[in-house]
Amino acid sequence: MAETSKARAYAALATAGCLWGTGFLFGKWALRELSVGHMVFYRFLFATIGFAPATIRGLRRRQTRIARRDLPLFFVAALLGIPVQSIIQFAGLARTTVSHASLMVGNLPVLLAAGAAILGHERVTARRWVALVASTLGASLIAVGASQGEAGQAASLSGDLLVAASLLAGVGWILASQRLMMAGRDYPPGRASAYITTIGAAMLAVWVFATEGPPSVHLSALTWISVIAPGILATTVTIYLWNWALVRVPASKAGVFINLEPVVGAILGIVPLGDVLGPYAVFGGLLVIGTAIYVATSADHPAVESRRAEAA
Repeated sequence: MAETSKARAYAALATAGCLWGTGFLFGKWALRELSVGHMVFYRFLFATIGFAPATIRGLRRRQTRIARRDLPLFFVAALLGIPVQSIIQFAGLARTTVSHASLMVGNLPVLLAAGAAILGHERVTARRWVALVASTLGASLIAVGASQGEAGQAASLSGDLLVAASLLAGVGWILASQRLMMAGRDYPPGRASAYITTIGAAMLAVWVFATEGPPSVHLSALTWISVIAPGILATTVTIYLWNWALVRVPASKAGVFINLEPVVGAILGIVPLGDVLGPYAVFGGLLVIGTAIYVATSADHPAVESRRAEAA
């Protein structure tokens, strides 16, 4: 029975990683008819609808509502994770290819390790700092490949750099969310994600309507699919699957499945869209994914493991 439960957990993690990998492909299709702001607005509108049951259940009970002392941290997490990260990331996607953007996202696990060391005061070994340097080198090779035309005329250095910059906001969002879930309040991962997504979507709506006005509702079927699918499947469903599996699988092993996102994203860019990856981009992508796998699978310092066990 235990083995069956663990197998289901790994299947859930693999499904979540693959669904995350579809985000850039759907985004590229949606950008044919929508601006970056309107596309991101629609995506998180449907994600908020998907999270609505968890949000409503949490708000009904006084003990599971957001405490006043936690409001600033919720707003920081929501601001970084939704408007800031998404707008910058998809502005980069509009200037580069799906394959390049996906491979750049492979830097996230390594950047997260660095962010945890600098902001969270976690101990990071020298080997992990070497992995950070290797991952940065890989990202640089991907960007250089784009500037030399190895990924075709649709890719650009500015687009790759914007996607890379969005990862910094993503690290801040993850660390802020982690702190909320360890704050001693009743914020399990699903409920915390529902609150953060809902608040962030409201912030995004204010920004988009103020700068671009309301989005068009006269869209093609493909565009509607391209905003609904990432909102429900690549945001709401993936977070539920991921959090369900983390109860049954060690986080160090679960982290490996994050790397399905850049792999799937790169494949989807090459096959349906015809992206071309030259040798620099291929080698850089392997460096990014390889170092991310190393960071996800390597054991933490015993002191860090002890603090996690106490928090659990």
